[in-house]
Amino acid sequence: MNLVRGVFGPLWRLSTDRRGVGGVEFAIVAPILIMAYIGAFELSVGLNVVRKVARASSAVADLVSQEASVDTAFLDSMNNVAESILAPYAGTDYTLKITGIQVTGTTTGTVLWSRDQDGGTPYPANSTTTVPSDLEAVNAFVVRTELVVPHELLLLSPELSSSVNAIDLSKTAYYRQRSGTKIDCTGC
Repeated sequence: MNLVRGVFGPLWRLSTDRRGVGGVEFAIVAPILIMAYIGAFELSVGLNVVRKVARASSAVADLVSQEASVDTAFLDSMNNVAESILAPYAGTDYTLKITGIQVTGTTTGTVLWSRDQDGGTPYPANSTTTVPSDLEAVNAFVVRTELVVPHELLLLSPELSSSVNAIDLSKTAYYRQRSGTKIDCTGC
């Protein structure tokens, strides 16, 4: 009996000892809670940026569609509109394309002019493009804005590859012109 108690005694005492259980539970649960907190934070910031991208794209299209005619200086000033709506989340690495489209068929249109954030022409004039089917009125004029904002995940390590810690958030908005049959662009 003493031999059994001598060999298995320390194991018996170890199995019945409850000191340190809280520390072990904390070591198991704490990383899970921290990851849940970080995930919720990243998700809320990401959803806020997505809303701002949608709002900026729609605001630019809305402002351009209110004009009877535009010029390159007016279209270039739309960068400031997008930046002010996206603040503080986007710097100058976003892509903004503004395109004037004359709808010619059920889901097709002709590009009359286009402008990007760098003052270039992303789509050549008189090229064919598609429009959503709900904008199929023939002889309508549509302003399309395409906004792409790279969003870097805040709490991931910068040493990770850019495909892991950055995602592109984008929104395309279509607005019909408010008055007239088309919006002319001088210098485009």
